[in-house]
Amino acid sequence: MLPEAFIQRMQTLLGDEAECFFRAMEKEPVRALRINRIKAEGQKASELCPFPISPLPYDADGYIFDEERIGHSPLHHGGGIYVQDPGAMSAIAALPLKKGMRVADLCAAPGGKSAQLAAAIGEEGMLYSNEFVSSRAKILVGNLERLGVTGAIVTSTDTRDYKKWFSAYFDAVVVDAPCSGEGMFRKNDAAADEWSEEAVKKCAERQSMILENASTIVKNGGYLLYSTCTFSVEENERTVLEFLRSHPDYELIEVNAAVRDHTADGIALPDAGGVPLHFCRRFYPHIAPGEGQFIALMQRKTDDLPTLLYKDASVSPQKEEKRIAEEFIKATLELPKDMRLCRVGDTLSLIKESQAVPPHAVFLSGVCLGRVEKGRLVPHHQLFSALGKYFRERVFLSEANALRYLRGEELEGGRGSGYVAVCYGALTLGGAKLAAGRLKNHYPKGLRNP
Repeated sequence: MLPEAFIQRMQTLLGDEAECFFRAMEKEPVRALRINRIKAEGQKASELCPFPISPLPYDADGYIFDEERIGHSPLHHGGGIYVQDPGAMSAIAALPLKKGMRVADLCAAPGGKSAQLAAAIGEEGMLYSNEFVSSRAKILVGNLERLGVTGAIVTSTDTRDYKKWFSAYFDAVVVDAPCSGEGMFRKNDAAADEWSEEAVKKCAERQSMILENASTIVKNGGYLLYSTCTFSVEENERTVLEFLRSHPDYELIEVNAAVRDHTADGIALPDAGGVPLHFCRRFYPHIAPGEGQFIALMQRKTDDLPTLLYKDASVSPQKEEKRIAEEFIKATLELPKDMRLCRVGDTLSLIKESQAVPPHAVFLSGVCLGRVEKGRLVPHHQLFSALGKYFRERVFLSEANALRYLRGEELEGGRGSGYVAVCYGALTLGGAKLAAGRLKNHYPKGLRNP
């Protein structure tokens, strides 16, 4: 049941449209997915998805679907798709992204928007994804591993650290800020139960702080995308207006026509002055299929700023570790030339040559290669998932055998020996060790199907 105070707010906000809005809130939520082009490169969505899908107009890889138990399918396990709300997709679809960009997602869990960013900037780009809550950061890491992202640094820290570590560094920064969650009421009863006007006020204060920290790390000409999944003016247009008033080096700009045509204009505040708040976008369930979303795209325009970056804090592997790792790589895969070895905790990782590792709170650096144990390298699941296409030996499974593999079963493999990437079509599911014609299953136990 919707809170009475929320109902009154929306009636005031929408006027004659309120009735349509509340009727939409009574309907079942839609389900949508995004084709992950990192792992499903070049494949037609209709061939990839063996069930009915309907395209979203503002994201070339977004589709509405209604298929049960998709989370158990090889398509999902192989990172070919990511289930994501259409409104959430629209936020990143509003950004003018290009291959090779440096981007930061400061409130990133569970990872849908980070994955969208990674696909848009390609393997040559750099992604820094941050999630303050460590338990959610682990979920973020798991999703980026499954989706085959190679150029991500994942941290779990306060956004004030990013303000210390970077200056005018990123082409685009995303602040999908924690909010009162009004846009999720239809999908999440708990969000409605926990809502209050006091919570709206506290969220707005926190959002302003995060925006302040984000403002210094965008380069001259770069973009700052602010989004929420709520409808309140305090957390949306009011927060944007106050930010712009204190940051004259930023201006609100229009989003692309595809997003604009399926959203409503931002609310015009009486004290906005010349700030074009109608450039903000509001995603409503009675206008387009999906849940609530607010989008404000800003661009930094100022005098030339020095781009500063903290000193790279990555740790080189020990001599023996490096030897073992290099021998493993030489025997097992054709590694992209722009990747280097570093040590993260008790594991070895492969990161881009030019990508710096933060000094602390790092949960993921590029691709986790594995751990050296008893003079040999035990590969990590992410190595197979992210770099499967670079393995010298790959095994391609039928759907029936793919499902057996995902349950942890041992399979017949073929000739030869050593680690191989296990694939379902173009998607790498994980890895296995081939010996005596059998594939010893290395799919993580915690990820296996029941």
